[in-house]
Amino acid sequence: MDGLIWGGAAVTLAGFGGIVYSILLVVRARRAGLEDAALRARLQQVLPVNIGALLLSMLGLMAVVVGVILG
Repeated sequence: MDGLIWGGAAVTLAGFGGIVYSILLVVRARRAGLEDAALRARLQQVLPVNIGALLLSMLGLMAVVVGVILG
């Protein structure tokens, strides 16, 4: 079960890295001083990255919890 816990922790960290990356993309877009339509278009491009990162971190946390319960 240690492999499941550590693997889940690694997946969670990868997801967290994706969340931080999407936050940086949004901050850069806001600081670029884009017009409303351009900013919305940029944020729509970042949204799938954010959703994917949240899914990845959720799956990693689920693996950690399952590993702790079974271990």
